[in-house]
Amino acid sequence: MRRAAWSAAVLIVGAAFCSSVSAQEIPYQPQTSPTPGVSTCPDGLCNAEALAPLFEALAQTETGSRRTPVHILQIGDSHTAGDRITGAVRAALQTRFGNGGRGVLPAGVPHDGYAPYQVRVEAKGWINTSAPLAGRDDYQRAGVGLSGVNPPVYGRAPVLILTFDSGAEPGLLRLCGRGGPLASGFHIHTGAEWIPLDLRRATRGPTCVRYDLPTRPSSLELRAEGRDALAYDLSVENDGPGVIVSNLGVVGATLRDLAARDETVVAAELAEWTPSLIIIAFGANEGFENDLDPAAYEALLRRQIARLRRLSPVSALMILGAPDALRSGAVQPCSVDGRRAPPPSLAVVRNVQRQVAADMSVAYWDWHGRMGGDCASDRLAMLDEPLMRGDRVHFTSAGSDWIGGIMAADLMGAYDRWKGEGR
Repeated sequence: MRRAAWSAAVLIVGAAFCSSVSAQEIPYQPQTSPTPGVSTCPDGLCNAEALAPLFEALAQTETGSRRTPVHILQIGDSHTAGDRITGAVRAALQTRFGNGGRGVLPAGVPHDGYAPYQVRVEAKGWINTSAPLAGRDDYQRAGVGLSGVNPPVYGRAPVLILTFDSGAEPGLLRLCGRGGPLASGFHIHTGAEWIPLDLRRATRGPTCVRYDLPTRPSSLELRAEGRDALAYDLSVENDGPGVIVSNLGVVGATLRDLAARDETVVAAELAEWTPSLIIIAFGANEGFENDLDPAAYEALLRRQIARLRRLSPVSALMILGAPDALRSGAVQPCSVDGRRAPPPSLAVVRNVQRQVAADMSVAYWDWHGRMGGDCASDRLAMLDEPLMRGDRVHFTSAGSDWIGGIMAADLMGAYDRWKGEGR
């Protein structure tokens, strides 16, 4: 007997013994997601022509002329670190263009609750911590790459274990670390034997090595050989076409944290990864700063765009405009409880981001508009199936799927229009 029919039968039998019990079964009705909000940009995306390097790579993938993955790299704060929004974008693009692999990961477990999609990461005797958040002095932290994670500290028998979801098994591994004749290396284990990853033959300083895996393993282990073995990050990929979406985020990060990344490490990473698109996803935390200096923020944003272009000239750039968020005690409350409103600096951040994107020919995605505009975070939190958490800052899992799906659809809409124009 089918489950629904069995349940109904039980209710009817129960009603024979107690007339006050109703036999009616109420079916679950899934919530209809809100439509994307009105944007200040055409279909959510301003300066879409700046995405030509990404679109060209995707078109080559569709025609079969490209045999390597198209890499999209997002760098940002907790919205990026959680991999929920980027996970939705990854799923949508890999469904259309093929699975190019999971992409870049910190070389370790950077924080409690770390749970990236498509892979489970476990560390034994291998300790990582996120680098301290940058202050306003804008100095660089030696040895910290785009993952924002300090180099690992090792205990006894240090090993990092990666276990992949079905369909996400990689064909190659990239490791960026410290090379040179005195550098300690690593060994990798895919089920048969331990294979050395020798960094001593590499250039002294930050360097990246690649290892083509003999099979597509369901798991692999990385063992550090010596306490001074240093890995900045890992990348697990397929050895054929498709799309990679890498997310490198740090909870609480601002654009100052991107500025604080060690340029020698960042240069080696970007040269190895060659992303077709770099997404700059900071701004929410700056928006909560009461004393934000718009001119200083604009100057910093311009410097970081110029820096990324210098270090990765093959990459298109896109800014994610700061989303809507609320805090308690702000003036002119707009929440249902009458206690919350957007911090004033959020609108300032978005205005600077949009203007700089236009001036520097960078794509801009209107996150704030697409989620519904001012005070949308409260409306989304009050739905029967909430799309925002109670803090009115972070999305629920359902909300991440929703907004990530809108972002992917806006990107693909712009791509299809680009193709339709005969580019």
